[in-house]
Amino acid sequence: MKKGVPRIAVSVVSHGQGALVARLLSDIARFCQTPLQVVLTVNIPEALPDLAYPFPVSVVRNTAPRGFGANHNAAAATIDADIFCVVNPDVRLTGDPFAPLVALLDEPDVGVAAPVVVGSQGDAQDSRRRLPTPFNALRRLIARPRAADEPVDWVAGMFMAFRAATFRAVGGFDPAYHLYYEDCELCCRLRIAGLRVAVAPHAVIIHDGQRTSRRRPRYFLWHVQSALRFFRSPVYRQLRARSRGRV
Repeated sequence: MKKGVPRIAVSVVSHGQGALVARLLSDIARFCQTPLQVVLTVNIPEALPDLAYPFPVSVVRNTAPRGFGANHNAAAATIDADIFCVVNPDVRLTGDPFAPLVALLDEPDVGVAAPVVVGSQGDAQDSRRRLPTPFNALRRLIARPRAADEPVDWVAGMFMAFRAATFRAVGGFDPAYHLYYEDCELCCRLRIAGLRVAVAPHAVIIHDGQRTSRRRPRYFLWHVQSALRFFRSPVYRQLRARSRGRV
């Protein structure tokens, strides 16, 4: 990491969510003192609100919609920063989460850092998770999941912070996952590389889980397709074997 104040790049993807983006960026302007830049990817055509903020905002407009991982990988390729953060547009802030996350990423064995995630009513969200199995993945689709205890195997992609060099070194997200499991798969590759998945207890964000795959058939299909891809992947097999003491 470069000397002095780390430079942070925040990648946000809007899928017709301009109003949510405006609220998120207003929160960042209000609460965050850490120098940063924002890369805003507009995934489908939409009119954006005024983007006059006390930090630079670069807008990328896709000619065709792309998946979660592909969009954030493309954003990472455009930035010159020490820290790369992936943030969903429906996240809200009540303080500056970046400073604790940067401090956590200063630990050399941390590959990804995430905040504590609570709902709008202060209820804990299940953003911290253990390595999934086909059985508990099916259970998650049916029942309301709970946040995992320590240790954490992976963190959900609504807010993830990486050293930019680490993100690039492991190849970023796998774009073969259109939506769902790309966050889990990346955390697994970081762990295979000997790095930890860590949560900063003093970084707190607000995010209400949408559970879209339970309501919309297209998203349910993407969820199932991604789950099948993940459970058949060599990344999953390697970590599963390691967890059983075979590696």
